[in-house]
Amino acid sequence: MAAVPDLAELNRMIARFAPAELKVDTSKLSPGDKQALAKLIEAAQVIDKIFWEQRWSGNARLRAQLEKDISAHGKDRLHYFDLNKGPWSDLDGQTAFLENVPAKKLPGANFYPEDMNKDEFETWAAKLPPAQQEQARGFFTVIRRKPWREGLPTRPRNGEDLEFVPYSVEYKTDLTRAAALLNEAAALTGNASLKTFLTLRAKAFLTGDYYDSDVAWMKLDAPIDITIGPYETYNDELFGYKAAFEAYVTLRDDAETAKMKNFADHIQEIENNLPLDAKYKNPKLGALAPIRVVNEVLATGDGAHGVRTAAFNLPNDERIVKAMGSKRVMLKNVQEAKFSKILQPIAARVLAPADQNNLSFDAFFTHILAHEMTHGIGPQNNVRQSLKELHAAIEEAKADVTGLFMLQYLFDHHLLAANEKALYTTFLASSFRTLRFGVHEAHGRGMALQFNYLSGKGAFVAKPDGTFAVDSSKIKNAVRDLVHDLLEVEATGDYARAKKMLDELGVIRPPLEKALDKLKDLPVDIEPVRPSGI
Repeated sequence: MAAVPDLAELNRMIARFAPAELKVDTSKLSPGDKQALAKLIEAAQVIDKIFWEQRWSGNARLRAQLEKDISAHGKDRLHYFDLNKGPWSDLDGQTAFLENVPAKKLPGANFYPEDMNKDEFETWAAKLPPAQQEQARGFFTVIRRKPWREGLPTRPRNGEDLEFVPYSVEYKTDLTRAAALLNEAAALTGNASLKTFLTLRAKAFLTGDYYDSDVAWMKLDAPIDITIGPYETYNDELFGYKAAFEAYVTLRDDAETAKMKNFADHIQEIENNLPLDAKYKNPKLGALAPIRVVNEVLATGDGAHGVRTAAFNLPNDERIVKAMGSKRVMLKNVQEAKFSKILQPIAARVLAPADQNNLSFDAFFTHILAHEMTHGIGPQNNVRQSLKELHAAIEEAKADVTGLFMLQYLFDHHLLAANEKALYTTFLASSFRTLRFGVHEAHGRGMALQFNYLSGKGAFVAKPDGTFAVDSSKIKNAVRDLVHDLLEVEATGDYARAKKMLDELGVIRPPLEKALDKLKDLPVDIEPVRPSGI
């Protein structure tokens, strides 16, 4: 962004997020669970406060200033600030839309000193004992500079004054409050698995050891399905090490969840048939790989800024993934809102009229499920550490295309009712939805890689009238080839190959840019409106 936006430009930027009230039915909750739900909403709001601090050290001060301006422009600035959880626009390459702030979001967010670079960190970390190196690079510590000793001339920049601080210390006040609320909710619910998870997660907030509570979260079987804690590492663009706090307070959709069992029953079969050397496959995925379809009541923290999450696959602890698999959570009411308010208008412009008939919410929903499931298969051998800041984009591309591979396998083996045209046409249209997030962001960059790869194989075809189509004779082999290439990059931890793929393919090429230009007046994503009465 070249300049700070005026009121008209700011309104245009805000209009890229279509307000969407999320529908949730709480009528079937027990009285105790309704009371617990209120406590969990409050806890989620505490988690939101922590994330604001993680995003940028200046957020709290700047937000307090913005609140004082009650003009129309001031209110819009505060609105957009809240949408992005900071002064940088997620949809504009994380560039500033306010004055007197860094021009772009800091790569290390507030996980590291603002003046620290990669070399300084690596020099310092390499000198630590192995156990301390693990903590320095771990999910749940921030890196800070020690107080400078008086009498010494200048601070060194070789890491001598760096130290790691556990989250349980750095965010002690807020985590203590969140833990108390989780314990109060645990006392109110009658569901044993929810009670266990909340109690263990409250303890984890205070100790910094999340393993037991992550296991309990995997086993959670309750009407209220809550995800709360430090999870994703996208905000750490220096190394991809540090986990950001987020919360999803949701209610389980039992009918839709029951339909998902078929996928879980065949996940080992998919792993066994991946187009990858057998030595890299996991011959024994964890038996426990739950799938939950839920409706969102409230998302906060890292789960509630910029483009909104439609599904997620957690935990990221590779010990649990290897032993138990991953839990996939599908936010159905969020997906319905995205499909109706975002994807359908996009499809009307990028697909020919005949192909628009193949657009399907079921295909959209099913592929997102497959995407989340395939995060948990394939290589799990310290891939994140090997690929560093490239991991997020490679992993998102891998999950997208391996999700297509998985569904095609289920079609071919009569394990799922086949509608190949709907699957690939909906994926093509949805790729434009993701590409509009921008290639600075992991999902958008990963999608550009896929789009250009599949176009290069002739599987996606640009037509003279500016629309796009799937070549059904080429798409399956092209998908298989891309699955192989991405899985091999992850299996070998080949940083150079990952960088080459992203540098060459993770870009917006002219035909794609022209198509995206035609979509500029459409909303890019939704702005969820909390369900009324909750």
